[in-house]
Amino acid sequence: MSNQSPPSGRVAVVTGASSGIGEAIARLLAGTGWHCVLVARREDRLRALADEIGGEVELCDVADRDAVDAMAARILSRHPAIHLLVNNAGMPARGSYLAVDLDLVRRVMEVNYLGGVWCTRALLPLLRTAPSGTAHVVNLVSVAGATAFAPAGAYAASKHAQLAFSRSLSSALRGSGIAVHSVLPGFVETEGFPQKNVLKSPLMRRFVIQPPQVADAVLRCVEKGKREVTVPWFPYRPISILQALAPGLIARFAGMSDYKPGSV
Repeated sequence: MSNQSPPSGRVAVVTGASSGIGEAIARLLAGTGWHCVLVARREDRLRALADEIGGEVELCDVADRDAVDAMAARILSRHPAIHLLVNNAGMPARGSYLAVDLDLVRRVMEVNYLGGVWCTRALLPLLRTAPSGTAHVVNLVSVAGATAFAPAGAYAASKHAQLAFSRSLSSALRGSGIAVHSVLPGFVETEGFPQKNVLKSPLMRRFVIQPPQVADAVLRCVEKGKREVTVPWFPYRPISILQALAPGLIARFAGMSDYKPGSV
């Protein structure tokens, strides 16, 4: 859905754009000359943002493969190519595998992992028609994709799958002129992912970041060709390395933590 004629510049499709990280990414891209197609389910939020930055609105649940295919067809009818796909749509799923609702386990996998697969496959033809070397896919993962965290087991599993998808896609598209990037944020304070309990920890509050910092990392990946970025680097990147080198140590630490006040 668009209120203007198709632009001649670079086109970015940003999922989960109605708030939080997705909104921050769309604002930053628009401010640097990108024309944004905003994808989410909340029409009022999307339209307000689209009116402000001169973007387009696409209502879509990325977990619905048929809806994603229909969205891609509508974008194709307006644009001969897109130059950037940001797979940002995501949802939380707090609770260990011993207690989490099993319907939530399925839903978080559909949104956080499969949603990016559906969007990438549906929009790949439009990315291929962009001039070689100018097309990018950015997958907003999480440090949870590199570190198992028992109190959010289903969420961590979905992000592990998303990171594996992003890395596999990067290899599959090597030489195609389409670059794939993975951005792994730590704790980010957003409407959908409130960090009230983490902010109560004198130690951890200093590592909670805001959406514009993640948006900066996304743009940096695209402009500098970085394949994988953790934001902020410390302490999350060393923890990810420790997960691979000493999984038992990380497992003991994660088992002692939860999302209750004072536990982080």
